[in-house]
Amino acid sequence: MIRLTRLNKQPFVLNAELMQMIEEAPDTIITLVNNEKFLVLESAEEVIQRIIDYHRSIRLFKMD
Repeated sequence: MIRLTRLNKQPFVLNAELMQMIEEAPDTIITLVNNEKFLVLESAEEVIQRIIDYHRSIRLFKMD
């Protein structure tokens, strides 16, 4: 799960495992595998970094 911010500045948490596509047009649009879309304030690069950090944390947790 990663923390993101809607365009109205409301924070929410999204399951990173369900993301299919991230695009900037100019707002960042996240499309899930079920084709549901979310517009977020974070840039595509920020979202990608949060996904990477999430996956790293999962691997570290499994190693303990």
